[in-house]
Amino acid sequence: MKTTRRCLLAVAAAGTVLSLSGCAAPPPEAGSIPSERIAEILASPDRSAADRTNDVRRKPDRMLAFIGVHPGWVALDLSAAGGYTTELLARASGPAGKVYGQSRPPGTARPATPPAQPEGPSHPTAAPAAPRPAAPPRPSPLALADRDAKLRAAGIPAAPIVAVSRPFEDPVPPEVAAGGLDLATLMFNYHDLGHLGVDRAAMNAAVFRALRPGGVYVVADHAGRPGTGISESGTLHRVEEAFVRREIEAAGFRVMAVGDFLRNPNDPRDKNTPDPPQPKDEFVLKFVKP
Repeated sequence: MKTTRRCLLAVAAAGTVLSLSGCAAPPPEAGSIPSERIAEILASPDRSAADRTNDVRRKPDRMLAFIGVHPGWVALDLSAAGGYTTELLARASGPAGKVYGQSRPPGTARPATPPAQPEGPSHPTAAPAAPRPAAPPRPSPLALADRDAKLRAAGIPAAPIVAVSRPFEDPVPPEVAAGGLDLATLMFNYHDLGHLGVDRAAMNAAVFRALRPGGVYVVADHAGRPGTGISESGTLHRVEEAFVRREIEAAGFRVMAVGDFLRNPNDPRDKNTPDPPQPKDEFVLKFVKP
């Protein structure tokens, strides 16, 4: 789809910040993978049923276009968990790239007081996910290793996925810690850093150091109400968009684009799971290292 005149006017009104509210698709960056390649990635028959279910709420076609992944990029997916985003980045950056999936070592976080509430569904109106197994989920490094092995077995031309077990305050492996990254992502978990007691300033500074000049840092999360900051991280699993922006800009980043493709203005943002059932209001911010 073509970028509409409304989108171009939004860009002009925002100055250096690209706002994608009401836009059909972001204008492609020079060198980034085209929409046709994104469609091929998402339609690949080897992708799991669980990932396809996750696609309904995550809109990976819009997300990958918004990020603007280039073939050969070196990326770090912070708080990679089961590796949904990590794998998409690996497919998008291709065999010339490399994707690190970070998770914190067990027992390194300060216990939340009171303990965090279970996170409710972000999209309660979407098709239900597959039943959760009775056993706890596999540690992130094992999940990422399994994804990497399956990509190799299927002959997918994807970047290698490297699991990284490091604290959030020092999340980047040494070999890329000084300007070795093109991209860092943190998907729907910035709010968790609040009740986990993470030094977010240290984390954002480490990401800034690791990105090359012009490198990008993309953060998406569940939107909180104005003035709530990160205070509802363990209860409503939300964080205020303006709060996230201030913290990341304080590390030296500049906002490059604001993605509105996951917004839901009808979400009251006052509950963990919206009532009446509807998708959570979610923001996506793209920062650049000058």
